[in-house]
Amino acid sequence: MRHARLNDMSPVLEPNPQNGHKKLGLVLGAMLVLTVIISVIATLASP
Repeated sequence: MRHARLNDMSPVLEPNPQNGHKKLGLVLGAMLVLTVIISVIATLASP
């Protein structure tokens, strides 16, 4: 049986990214703002 060795592979994501939570919050906040803007435009455009 062969076991996959994780320590030989380079991680795709940084183990301890700097300002990771802030960046994630900015991305999620931007998505939320875009959703709100689109919904407001759709509400105003509907007859």
